[in-house]
Amino acid sequence: MKILLAVDGGSHSRRAVKYVTSNWRLFEGRAALTLLHVDPPLMTRVARALGREEVQRYHADNAKASLKHARAALRRARIACTEQCLVGDPGTTISQTASAGRYAMVVMGSHGHGAFGNLLLGSVVTKVLHGCKVPVLIVR
Repeated sequence: MKILLAVDGGSHSRRAVKYVTSNWRLFEGRAALTLLHVDPPLMTRVARALGREEVQRYHADNAKASLKHARAALRRARIACTEQCLVGDPGTTISQTASAGRYAMVVMGSHGHGAFGNLLLGSVVTKVLHGCKVPVLIVR
C-alpha cells in the first residue's frame, strides 16, 4: 500500500504528520510512505525577473523548509519515506501525483474553513477531493 502525505509546513500539515506517526502501526509492514510538497509557481513576471536559477533555488528552499518538520517527526518515529518536491497548482498536482503514482491513499491537513470558507478561499483540500481518484484522509 502506497500512502502519499502532502505537506506544506503549516500547522495543519503538522497535524497530518502527527496523525500518520501516531497511527503508523496500522500500516507498518504493509505501507510505503511518500512525503509530497507542492510549491505554487511564481507569477511569470517575477520568475522572469529572477531568472531560472534563482527561481529553482527559491522553490528548493521552500520545499526544504516545508519538509523539515515532517522529516524530523518521521525520523523520530522511525518511519522511512521517500520525498517528492514539485512546482504547480497544489490541489491539481497532488491529485495527479496520487493517480500517476498509483497511491492507495492521500493524507493531508485542512484549515477547516467549512463549505462557505472553501467557496471563497478555493481550498487545496477541495481541489484534491474533487480531482483525486483515491481515498483522501483529511486531518483537522
